[in-house]
Amino acid sequence: MSAGKGRLLKLDNVHAFYGKSHVLHGVSMEVRPGEIVSLLGRNGSGRSTTVKTIMGNVDGSGSIKFGEREMLGRKAYEIAHEGIGYVPENRDIFPKLTVHQNLLLGQKSGAKNARWGFDDMYQLFPRLKERQHTEAGVLSGGEQQMLTLCRTLMGDPDLIMIDEPTEGLAPKIVEQVAEYLKELKRRGIAVLLVEQKLAIAMEISERCYVMGHGRIVFEGSPDDLRANSYIRKEWLEV
Repeated sequence: MSAGKGRLLKLDNVHAFYGKSHVLHGVSMEVRPGEIVSLLGRNGSGRSTTVKTIMGNVDGSGSIKFGEREMLGRKAYEIAHEGIGYVPENRDIFPKLTVHQNLLLGQKSGAKNARWGFDDMYQLFPRLKERQHTEAGVLSGGEQQMLTLCRTLMGDPDLIMIDEPTEGLAPKIVEQVAEYLKELKRRGIAVLLVEQKLAIAMEISERCYVMGHGRIVFEGSPDDLRANSYIRKEWLEV
């Protein structure tokens, strides 16, 4: 996958609809290679719809380029094959398969020289190693989240989009997820993170976008966002 110079993913004037409901109103944003970008906003602001539209799960118009190739209008499996990984909010595991089998399913067929293997996953999350022969359906919520994150990585993406990875997790697991995200960054994987917890997003992101009513209302560094009390009060704080 040859990334476009200076950017990996670029959305330009993206509109999206659920039936007749107009959800995204001209969203433009980008993620550069090896960069962690957070997409922030209240529930219903359009964040999840944005990543679902990038992944081909919601119909959209405008342009979504990955490298130099247009993704809009392509099927989700084709987009995944281009090198975009997606971790949905609902922890999409195969409950009757073991942890190890779930990870195996994440591997791209015919992939050579993949950057990630089973050892990497078990090193990142030792708990998964302990439970590798356990059916995924009996894992705790935190363990299922670890498994979903790792299964997506086994596909060796250049960009991974993660929707609310810390939702409902114990503080200790939240810390592990933050470490996981930092490890992705160390290995040069770009991340688009949809997150409610501002503290994590601010700690690990290079840039943040804030959404409101299906539009981007702010773009800048975590420091810019810390300094902008109006945006935080108007679009983020409950």
